[in-house]
Amino acid sequence: MRGLYPIVDVDSLRELGAPSEAVIAFARRVLLTQSPPALLQLRAKHSGARETLELLRALRPLCSDFGVRLIANDRPDLAVLSQCDGVHVGQDDLPVSLVRRLAPGLLVGVSTHNLEQLAAALTDEPDYVAFGPVFATASKERPDPSVGLQLLAQAHSAARRAGIPLVAIGGINLERAREVADHAELAAVIGALLPNRTSLEGVSEAAEALQTALSARLAR
Repeated sequence: MRGLYPIVDVDSLRELGAPSEAVIAFARRVLLTQSPPALLQLRAKHSGARETLELLRALRPLCSDFGVRLIANDRPDLAVLSQCDGVHVGQDDLPVSLVRRLAPGLLVGVSTHNLEQLAAALTDEPDYVAFGPVFATASKERPDPSVGLQLLAQAHSAARRAGIPLVAIGGINLERAREVADHAELAAVIGALLPNRTSLEGVSEAAEALQTALSARLAR
């Protein structure tokens, strides 16, 4: 797993129309690149379980067509019901060990926000661990303090020793992607994939540019 990790954020797309239509249209544009990402996550923080399940089920065949693994945010139960490939959990969600017992077939990623949380997460051997926010972000209502590139580099060293891919997350745009690519296998992106907040114009180009920047840097 290397390069861009796009996150389809339902709240960011609500101005573009009905959630189901906007989510699918956005995801399709993100995936229509020369090198589709390895993973795609649906983030629906303020959606009910029924709506989130419907969105995941709509994304499932699209991701399958592109050979991309679909990741649900927070909800392993919905991940199983919609036949997702994995689930991403936060510090306040079910622990990785319990998710593995309940749904042993799922990939499991976990968010961490400091080196202590990272160390604890690595002992559970998730399929990947996210670290951040690296930079200030507007995608969370109450974001944790920014960790910066120096702590990201330390986190990457710890994750590499454990043999677990690291995902940099938080405030990453095209310019910053080049900075974080030396210190993470993947870069999770939300806002920079939607350059025009009121339409889907430029989404494919943004995804292509981010993937190119990250892949070129990681290939060095």
